[in-house]
This record gives sequence, C-alpha cells and structure tokens, in this order.
Amino acid sequence: MTEHTTVYTGQIWTGVTDDAWVEAFAVQDGKILATGTLEEVTAAAGMDHELVKLEDGIITPGLIDGHLHLSLGGTQLAHELPLDPSDDADAILEKVAVWTRRLAPGEWIIGGIIGSGTLPSLNNVEFLARLDAVSNGHPVLLRDDTMHSRQVNSAALQAMGVTSETPDPEGGTYVRDEHGRLTGALWELAGAVAEGVATESHPDPKGRQVTALRTALDRLSSLGITTVQDAATMLPHFEGLAALEQSGDLRMRVIASMPIRPFIEPGTVGEELFSAGTKYNSKYIQPTFAKFVLDGVPTTLTTALLTPYKCVHGHHDPEFRGELYWTLDELVAALRRCAELGLGAKLHATGDASVRQALDAAEIVRQDPNGGPAMQIAHMSFISAEDLGRFAALNVAADACPFMWFPSPLTDGVGEYVPDETMANIWPFKDLLETGAVIAGGSDWPVGLPVLNPWLGIEGMVTRKAAADSGDDRTVNAAQAITLPQALAAFTRESAKALGIGDETGTIEPGKSADFIALDRNVFEVPIEAVHDTQVVRRWLSGVADEEVVPQ
Repeated sequence: MTEHTTVYTGQIWTGVTDDAWVEAFAVQDGKILATGTLEEVTAAAGMDHELVKLEDGIITPGLIDGHLHLSLGGTQLAHELPLDPSDDADAILEKVAVWTRRLAPGEWIIGGIIGSGTLPSLNNVEFLARLDAVSNGHPVLLRDDTMHSRQVNSAALQAMGVTSETPDPEGGTYVRDEHGRLTGALWELAGAVAEGVATESHPDPKGRQVTALRTALDRLSSLGITTVQDAATMLPHFEGLAALEQSGDLRMRVIASMPIRPFIEPGTVGEELFSAGTKYNSKYIQPTFAKFVLDGVPTTLTTALLTPYKCVHGHHDPEFRGELYWTLDELVAALRRCAELGLGAKLHATGDASVRQALDAAEIVRQDPNGGPAMQIAHMSFISAEDLGRFAALNVAADACPFMWFPSPLTDGVGEYVPDETMANIWPFKDLLETGAVIAGGSDWPVGLPVLNPWLGIEGMVTRKAAADSGDDRTVNAAQAITLPQALAAFTRESAKALGIGDETGTIEPGKSADFIALDRNVFEVPIEAVHDTQVVRRWLSGVADEEVVPQ
C-alpha cells in the first residue's frame, strides 16, 4: 500500500553538489520522490499530497557522524562520573569524592575524561595515594581523552588481580615508576583488563547497555544526526541495538565496525565477531566494516611516526618513532580476507608512518581481481606530503576525527610529544580535497571533548579556531581551512560515500532515503562564528519526523 506523499518547500540545500539548492522536494514511502521547483515537485507528487512550508531556516540532508563510540558515549552520559578535560588533579579528586556519595558499597567509580595535558602529572604514586584516599574504598576507573589510557586506584588494581609483580598484558602496559611501583596508569590493552572487571561488576549489564545506547541515540538525534558509524561494535552492543530495534526505539542508521583484534573494550573479536555480528544485519543495523588498529596514540608514545618523538617525559631515545602493530604482510592478508567476507576496513592510524603503511597495503590489494575492500583511514592527523595524493588515487577515504581542528586539551597534549614540524601540518584537509579525496567528518565521541556538537566540528573545519566564546584565539594550521559547503558535505554526502551508503543517503535527491533536518538558521548566511550555535528544529529519518527535538 502506497503511503501519502508530502511536499516540503522552503530553502533546501540538497548536498548533491556544494551549491545545490532547490525550492521543494516530495517524499513518498520514506524516499525522496522528486526535487526541483514547487511547480515541478507538486506535479510529480500528484493531486493527493500534503504541503509543508518551512518559513525560517533551511533544510539539509541529515548529518552523518562517520566515527564515534555509541556504547562508550552513551554509558558516559547515562551512568558515569563526568570530568572535563581541563580539570587538574585537585578538581578530579574533588569530583571523585563527591561521586562516592551516590554509590552503594563496593560499586565502581567510572568516568572521564582526563585531558592529555593533565594525564602525565597523575602518573605517579603520590596521585595514586590521593585517589585512594578520596575514593572511600570504591574501585576507580577514569578514562583519558584518547581512550587509550586509564587511571585506576589501588582497589581497582586489587580487583584486577594486578600487583607490582604482574607482567604486562599483551598489547598493554601497567605503568610503573622508576622504582617499579605501580602508578595506577594503564596504557592501551591494559585498560581492557580494567574495563572487563568493571563490566562484570554491574548487576544488570544488558539493561545498562540498552539504557546507554538509548541515551546516546537520543542525544545524537537531537543534534540532527541520522546515520553514524560506530567505530568499535562489540557483541553486547549488537544485542543492545537489536533490543532497541525490536521495541521500535532504533531511530538511527548504525554502520558497525567490528574489531579484528583485541580492543580496548573486552570481548569477542575477529572472525567469530564478524560471524555473530552479521546476523544482526537489518534496515538500520549494518555490520559492514572491520576495525583495525595500526598504532596507538602520541600520549602513550605508541603512535607510529616517520620522524622521532620529542625527547621528553622520560623517553630519551632520540630516534624513537613509536611502533606499528601490524606487519605489512599481515595487514595485506587481513584486508584480503575482509574483501572475501564483503567487509570494508576502518583503519585507526594516528601517525604519518601508520598512514603510510595503510596506503601501502591499499596499493597492494587494489591490484587484486576484486580490488580489495572499501577502506577508510581514521584520524590521519599527520600525513606526509608524499602520501596526500594517494588517498584519491587508491580510493581510500579520509576519516577526519575527532572534530577538534582547533586548539583543545587533546591537541595541546599531542603537541608535547610530536615534533613541531609535524604538528604544524596537522589535519591537511584543504590539500586532501584538492587531490579529490573523500573526507568524512566525525566526532570520535566521547574521545577528545565531552561536548558532542557536529556544528562545532563543521565550524572548526572552516575557522581552524575554537568557538569565539571559548576565549582561545589561537589557530591550528589555518592554511588548511576549507569552505562551509565543503565542511557540511563532509558530514553528509562525503561521509555517506566513505560508509558505503552513498546510494542510500547523504543527499536530498530522488530515490534516496528521506533523511533530512530543518535548522533554525541559514548556516550559509550567518557569520561562520555563529554556526556552532545552530539548533535543529526537526529531524526526519526515512521520511518520518521525530516527535520532539530537545535543544542542546
């Protein structure tokens, strides 16, 4: 049975090209039927249609966040102690002390985020003792703004079964001081040990997961986001999403990325996860990517760089450049297996050396008869000038996240470790676009900043500054600023391409899903410094409007 047709008219940016505007479009059966002038669209809609006039603001395609962590972000919002990345040690300790008052005896204190600039000052036995004192016997697990480091207290270490004699887990570090004493800092996969023990302590993990996902999806919907790529989808996340879909509460297209190797969240990975995850495939749950981690993060000295790290923070090897977690042969073999399974590859690469390795692997698999898998390189903060043109040439998308293309605690923290000449060329979006590369916008939420606002990211791509009301007038590699239409395309049309759903959504054009939003302003006409204040008036997914939008 054909549903009724609705014609929308107003100022409509379709996103088909950077300057594509129409007067009207029609929606039928959840898809765009026609676009053009009001006369053309009403003719295509026929006699029996509803007309909706949008007098103020504009309509755009629904936003796409190409990289975030639904469960981590939702859990943080719904259940955990909120910390600001600008908090110093004293502020963190005060918030931990207050949080204990709401907890049952023995319940874990879990929270974040700790700023990268603050974290090194906590990595000592003195802070561990202070954290023990204010936590009143509760185990504590605090995450940093990269999500690759954790800070725990002695009660948490005891629950984990970790002592000063415990060997480091594979792929991780229980950080010790020069005397061999545990500091409570956990790097990389050592954090997964703590996360696993904390998860087992929850009395209703399934209910907690569903609440977290619902909270995350509600927040994302209110911001005008209609599609996300979950950057690390574990089996419990699939189970929670399926429960929401069954109850009719899944109002978001979720592209799932399944870790191929052990991740910072514990659980099933690799082909066992691929097999289980693909069984959840549905209209809005699309398990179509494998997640690779090629290196770590600069603040744990695990990012792979082409030039040596600064000789700071106790690391005195003047030639140290980090490490690659995969050999090229291993990576090529895994990418070929993904292609056989019909999965794309989302590759975490935070250094210019890891980006090069990903592109080298792409160059090899693109010679295969099947062309290899769809590929995205996530984060790609640092790219050698020699490698810029290879993204487009090898059909590899640039997953630009987190959206902090302006001064921030994380950017400042990274700059403490990465050479100044490398930092000076961070996030070269303009150069990438000039080569024809696809750039997908994303937040990496809750990594980096606790504030989830895609309009702040869009504005930052253009200004390379923090919001005007932040009081920070610095810029970050301002020569790489791009235009507002290019930035908005990164969060709509281009993200859809990177996610492999460009034929399904990302623009307002006939045949595509009717995923669109109404804004309170014409973002192309207001001062660029006002874009981050944009409010979403209404959101439609598959032609169905949300009942209510709560301003953020």
